[in-house]
Amino acid sequence: MEYITYQTKGVCSRSIDITVDNGIIVEVRYHGGCAGNTQGVAALIKGMKIEEAIERLSGIRCGFKSTSCPDQLATALREYLAQK
Repeated sequence: MEYITYQTKGVCSRSIDITVDNGIIVEVRYHGGCAGNTQGVAALIKGMKIEEAIERLSGIRCGFKSTSCPDQLATALREYLAQK
């Protein structure tokens, strides 16, 4: 298993902790942000392949912001894959 901590940018949450095992998302924990939304996103992508999560979450915006907590998760996962 691998553990990722990503410092978010431009959103209410401060950071995201992600646990990955063989390309599958095991757990996601947001620190800060809208609790119901971030918990919902975390529950929905549990067990999902990293690439599918990136595809589904990329580009989601929060109001007038250019990003969102789900989009920041996709960014974190893209960076993780780029480092592998």
